[in-house]
Amino acid sequence: MTRAASNNRRLKLALLAGTGLVVLVATWWMWRSHGDEIKPLAEQGVGWLRELGAGTFFVLMTLLPAAGCPLSVFTLTAGPVFAPSLGMPLVLLLVWVSIAFNLALSYWLARYALRPWLARLCAWLGYKLPEVAEADHRGVVILVRVTPGPPYVLQSYLLGLAGIPFGTYFFISWVISSLYACAFVLLGDALMQGRGRTALVAVSLFIALTVGVQFLRRHYRKQPTKT
Repeated sequence: MTRAASNNRRLKLALLAGTGLVVLVATWWMWRSHGDEIKPLAEQGVGWLRELGAGTFFVLMTLLPAAGCPLSVFTLTAGPVFAPSLGMPLVLLLVWVSIAFNLALSYWLARYALRPWLARLCAWLGYKLPEVAEADHRGVVILVRVTPGPPYVLQSYLLGLAGIPFGTYFFISWVISSLYACAFVLLGDALMQGRGRTALVAVSLFIALTVGVQFLRRHYRKQPTKT
């Protein structure tokens, strides 16, 4: 990769990070300034989700992210909706189980069910299906999962198209996705309930994950590609 391309990618990542920071600050300001107006609407939404029931909610969490729905839609709401009745440990367990089934579903769609259609789409866009040497499978899964930018479902589809063995794909993806999901569940519950200590735990987990992600990215990007 040329220095110009590298700088261009860093600029894009910086813009994405800056946009995300602006969104977070704007969300915090809106909640702080208009919390009395927003909170009743949020509580109505929580009540509606609670009426759906945990079974329906977590089945949807299994299915919809495979169709492109952001996983954060579910992880940010699972805590405030179901923790009061089920308890946070059980909510986290159900989130992890839903992610496990979603990863398996996404892999099957990309590797088998949708592969011909996705292959034609890639060819139409001018891309070749990714080919990964066997020795690089684990490193590629880690890099794809910890690199910011690509949506969760796109990460799963790319790894499925690349022919990564299911065991390697599943275990690494599940560990990384579940850790981030845990932080989102705790953060969502803390924001809704106004629990500063829980929010601090969630933010600390995000920081720890971010530091760990940077170490992983640097380590695996320095690894020579094996053929």
